[in-house]
Amino acid sequence: MTIKQQWFSNVRADVLSGLTVAFALIPESIGFSIIAGVSPMIGLYASICIAIAIAFTGGRPAMISAATGATAVLMVSLVRDHGLEYLFAATILTGVIQIVFGALKIGRLLSFLPQTVLTGFVNALAIIIFTAQLPQFHGANWLMYAMIGATLLVIYLFPLVTKAVPSPLVAIIVMTIVAFFFKLDVKTVGDMGGITQVPPMFHLPQIPITFETLQIIFPTALGIAIVGLTESLVTATIVDEFTGTSSNKNREARGQGFANIASGLFGGMAGCGMIGQSVINVQSGGRNRLSTFVAGAGLLVLIMAFGDVVKQIPMAALVGVMITVAIGTFDWSSVRHFHRYPLSEAIIMVVTVGIVVYTHNLAIGVVVGVAMSAVVFGWKMARLKATSSIEGSTKTYVISGPLFFGTASQFVSLFNYEEDPAHIVIDFTHSRIWDHSSVTMMAKVVEKYGDRQVEFKGMDSESKVLLKRVGY
Repeated sequence: MTIKQQWFSNVRADVLSGLTVAFALIPESIGFSIIAGVSPMIGLYASICIAIAIAFTGGRPAMISAATGATAVLMVSLVRDHGLEYLFAATILTGVIQIVFGALKIGRLLSFLPQTVLTGFVNALAIIIFTAQLPQFHGANWLMYAMIGATLLVIYLFPLVTKAVPSPLVAIIVMTIVAFFFKLDVKTVGDMGGITQVPPMFHLPQIPITFETLQIIFPTALGIAIVGLTESLVTATIVDEFTGTSSNKNREARGQGFANIASGLFGGMAGCGMIGQSVINVQSGGRNRLSTFVAGAGLLVLIMAFGDVVKQIPMAALVGVMITVAIGTFDWSSVRHFHRYPLSEAIIMVVTVGIVVYTHNLAIGVVVGVAMSAVVFGWKMARLKATSSIEGSTKTYVISGPLFFGTASQFVSLFNYEEDPAHIVIDFTHSRIWDHSSVTMMAKVVEKYGDRQVEFKGMDSESKVLLKRVGY
């Protein structure tokens, strides 16, 4: 794609959707800063730097990356025990690790993500997005509920009037004006933490460059790199589905690395792809890199130039926006068609949802879901059968099914060693030899037949190469 196609083919919608995301990033960035145990400005700086950087370096246009809860929870102990400077260093190292992962083409691993795991992941995220709003209701008065309801009405009804402006952006502006002019007693963005009108500045971490320092920051950096890439690449896949386009997962992995390095060098913490904000962006019309850039640059402008105005935004408006994101993110068809799923896939989906919601760690849920899917797949594939026929002194076995470690021992039991004639033909026309375990079992079959002649035929080229490689 040309620069114009990636940046300027959808300018109006990209700018408006990016601004909508910029507003929505404010409370999230502040909230994730609190989770990590750092100043609200650290999370805001991270979101600004990461969003702007990933707009240029990422592999998925219109995807939003910023400070996230998934990465914030992994840096709590480092901040508590060693302080901010070590966090900045760990953030930079996170970026370096992710660039290495990208160079190793780790993005290809996402092709092994089953649809049931992806659906469970998305539904769990929708639940987390919704439940994350519940603390805002603690001690809330009736005005809070009324404003959330009004926000939902604007978001869902305004598109019936016009779709020229994203309805979430309209809802935020309208609710802010109403709360300000009527001096309503509702919680605002300013109540969440200190927002200062100071731009992010270049800053090298003030730490000793020693092996001991590396030992301190490496475990945290590696954990954040893995969790961040998992969430980012899954987010990219979801945006692919929303937009009907494809992304470059390996470039996205490298882009996440460059973005985190930028964040660490400008006083921010590590982050990754954000499914909720990405959904807001694409549902509001964002399609290109410009929308991601506007989200980051817009957040910078909002904080620097309109910090006092931003503090007046009612949390009810932002909660309403995030509730609609949760509703839009959840795959409702998976509930309607749940009874049609095979039992194993239904269990995998439910377990994935349960683990992600319980741990709030998206990577753990995905890993467990993929592992369960692999076990189920192996169980289903571990079915091997043979049909036999005798012609004179030759008996032919036609093998059907894959021959791998899961069926290797079963393969040995397919033959009648005591009564078979002097010449045995084992036909692999309808089978495939996958691994060394299979070759070992083939040798065992030959051994069990003793002096009788065993002939293998019908093997494809890959199977022949494997046999030659292991010395048979």
